[in-house]
Amino acid sequence: MEWLIGIGILLLIFIGIILVRTFLFQPKNEETDFSEDVEFDKKRAVANLQALIQCRTVSYKNKQLEDEAEFLRLEATLKNIFPLVHEKMQWMKLGDRSLLYFWPGVESTQEPTVLMAHYDVVPVHEASWQEAPFAGVIKDGYLWGRGTLDTKITLNGALSAAEHLLEKGYTPQKDMYFAFAGDEEIAGKGAVVIVDWFEEKKMKPSLVVDEGGAVVSKIFPGVEEDCALVGIAEKGMLELELVLESSGGHASSPKPHTVVGELAQACVNVEKNPFPKNVSLPAKKMFDVLGRRSNFMYRMIFANQWLFGGLLDAICKKNGGELNALMRTTMAFTQMQGSDANNVIPPYATMGINSRIMNGETSDEVVSYLKKVIANDKIQIVKKNVFEPSRISEVDCPGYEIVKKAIQDTWKGVLVSPYLMIACSDSRHYGRISPYVYRFSAMKLSLEERKSIHGNNEKVPLDTIQQAVAFYIRLIQMC
Repeated sequence: MEWLIGIGILLLIFIGIILVRTFLFQPKNEETDFSEDVEFDKKRAVANLQALIQCRTVSYKNKQLEDEAEFLRLEATLKNIFPLVHEKMQWMKLGDRSLLYFWPGVESTQEPTVLMAHYDVVPVHEASWQEAPFAGVIKDGYLWGRGTLDTKITLNGALSAAEHLLEKGYTPQKDMYFAFAGDEEIAGKGAVVIVDWFEEKKMKPSLVVDEGGAVVSKIFPGVEEDCALVGIAEKGMLELELVLESSGGHASSPKPHTVVGELAQACVNVEKNPFPKNVSLPAKKMFDVLGRRSNFMYRMIFANQWLFGGLLDAICKKNGGELNALMRTTMAFTQMQGSDANNVIPPYATMGINSRIMNGETSDEVVSYLKKVIANDKIQIVKKNVFEPSRISEVDCPGYEIVKKAIQDTWKGVLVSPYLMIACSDSRHYGRISPYVYRFSAMKLSLEERKSIHGNNEKVPLDTIQQAVAFYIRLIQMC
């Protein structure tokens, strides 16, 4: 009987520890002093983006498919709609697709602010669009067009803000650069050329802002408030191809396992054995900020990951999606190729994989894990393209606080949190010259709007265009 009482006491102590940790896991106190609203020409901001959308700056790895005249047209459009920017700033074109604007500050510095965007866009299937993707149609409170969200809106936001401030006679406190690449969608060298230029000048930016997270709702379990996610790092990307050869043959007399079947088994093995949990520093910081804002059940999980970490991992593995991508290196099978004829066993078959590598891991480790899980020495694992995970940026620093304050002033009441960006961007290149690189697309985006990025019927609410300009006005004035 006494041992039962002892177990009961231990159980009560155990439950008490869990509950105490949960109750103590409260949001940290923050003093928020909102700035006044900013006034600017909102109709002009919309018209500027409309003009940029009408430039068909579609990038392709096959350069013969590109229309160079449209890229030159965009440069001419920039000069036309932002005349003071081109008059007061020093403008440089580094390489074919790298545009760099220098705005001298009151103080000359080797640690400038850099505001980034890219002006190329992905191809469209025009027949699937409700409105022409490059006409710049304004309808029902939306501007339609490829690039409205990715990322001509932030290019327009930054330069519209600068144009407005120049009209007011404003000069930034310290040097500022606007860096725009025209080949981000094809992982080109536009941003690399700009970073090389900064490195040659021995500059180490104190703040870099590029595309990334946004203001979103119901993105984190148990949190009802809108959240502004600021990417402080991004996962790596590895394109792989599984290759298997055979003697081929007629489909009427197949062996027990064809090359397609063996590759299919490899796919099943990988999907049944996801990479182990590896919660990176950005994810930990996100769980700490937003976990404290969750409902009681999720707060209990995030406050006691020493106990419930396995449960959280199991939920993520079962459901997949964005939360799972924050927890581990992911593998997505995207392509498969075999015989050209239905009655021919292929002598050569391939399967494509797109892997997103968790920070702290490497592409070589991914390949080693795959070899172990696939367990078929006949299958070759070929690296096609790779970006290792980015550097993790600081959050306890003035640069992050500036971005956070500009967000809070623009979208009042929003929760601001660091996060790990699961896609790739040009900003990864800046990690070699600065630990202050932040990925935030200055927009509030619905789930439908997020799905339209790279998809059909990309469009943006007119007030979202205007909020982006307001964000950049505030951001510039704080730098």
